[in-house]
Amino acid sequence: MFTGIIEDVGVVTDLKKELNNLHISIQSMITAELKIDQSVSHNGVCLTVVEINNDEYTVTAINETLEKTNLETLKINDKVNLERAMKLGDRLDGHIVQGHVDQTAVCTNIKEENGSWIFTFNYDSKLNNITIEKGSITINGTSLTVVNSKKESFSVAIIPYTYEHTNFNTFKIGTVVNLEFDVLGKYVTKLLEMNLFRK
Repeated sequence: MFTGIIEDVGVVTDLKKELNNLHISIQSMITAELKIDQSVSHNGVCLTVVEINNDEYTVTAINETLEKTNLETLKINDKVNLERAMKLGDRLDGHIVQGHVDQTAVCTNIKEENGSWIFTFNYDSKLNNITIEKGSITINGTSLTVVNSKKESFSVAIIPYTYEHTNFNTFKIGTVVNLEFDVLGKYVTKLLEMNLFRK
């Protein structure tokens, strides 16, 4: 379980394909505090640490994860948003994030507004995920608030601190990002699909 508050932006140092799996090595300031078998969120994807070597560590993404996320598009030197699992009893500064990406989205617009930025994303609504105005959304593991919610698109406002301390500063038009929708919204959508709210 995570909060969507990014701890560090790691750098991809190595990518090794093995059958359908991808081994991803990351250089990070938090590596010294990690342990083998620990869960870490990578652009919002919960992956297990399998190897540690000085200031680098390695995680493995299986084929299903690669198909549903942007991890397969990673290249050497790409920046990755990182967060360790939350501790029980800590303040929940973001929102409840599971580290299970629902789908990807594409950045369609970036607008600078006197020191902040508005990023707009389009996603496939056929997968039955929804956003609501002022609701929570996780983009590449970052907990954010939805503005301008529409059926297949939404925007988020990014303050300078978030822009500087996440990989949002690398986004361009066409950048593919990972989305995790609010867990309460997902349950409501599922119940509606099952007609449980109908009399």
